[in-house]
Amino acid sequence: MKPSFDLDKIKFATDQPTYEKAVDLYESGKVTRFEEGIGSYSAVVLGSRPYRVSIEARRFGLGNCECYLGQQDMLCKHMVALSICAIMGDKKLTKEEKNRVSSPVCSGKRGELSKNDLAQTKMAITSAVKYIKGYNGPSRLWFSYQNSLDEGCARLAKLVSDLPVSEQTAALPVDLLLRLDKKLCAGGVDDSNGTVGGFIQEVVLMLQEYAKLDQKCIKTFEKLCGKETCFGWEEPLVRIVDEGLGE
Repeated sequence: MKPSFDLDKIKFATDQPTYEKAVDLYESGKVTRFEEGIGSYSAVVLGSRPYRVSIEARRFGLGNCECYLGQQDMLCKHMVALSICAIMGDKKLTKEEKNRVSSPVCSGKRGELSKNDLAQTKMAITSAVKYIKGYNGPSRLWFSYQNSLDEGCARLAKLVSDLPVSEQTAALPVDLLLRLDKKLCAGGVDDSNGTVGGFIQEVVLMLQEYAKLDQKCIKTFEKLCGKETCFGWEEPLVRIVDEGLGE
């Protein structure tokens, strides 16, 4: 059977160092004796020594490994490498597939999205935001919940980093910031680790770069004027608007 997860799920649900190490294991042929079972996959992954590894096909992150992390019920690079193998088979990963964006950055390219691309990007942002949800579960599920916040922010980082710079596209991250702020203030999001707050601050820095590349982007910041946000993240962007009006 085919895995129920795809490469994007592996990439965005895994921290960057672990993903990069897993890619290296896969590309260097360290995933050996690969076998497909009933709803699972197994292999011997060559690390500091050979490790027997198994993963579930129905859900990424469920599996076992003989390594130290695996014995602590933690997702390790060997399980991730096997997951990549289950998706890719013997195919090579493209540069895009290997690259994992860890933080939102300005693309530095000016331009607009087509009507179709704009609609698809909005849909993708909405889908990624769903990973950032309220939490009222038991403490034993808290780490799983934090992983969901990490995945949501990773997916969003990729989406906003791919945007060209224009007044049209600047509106997308501005609206995203307001949606995330609402989730933090009234949506029950437990951001104890600062994952979402850190992401918001990085997007603000990205938008400051937008303003330098295209001053028309500043118009989209006007939506933030007079807003009271959960930790004042909007202030640098509002200041840019005020400075523009004072010219």
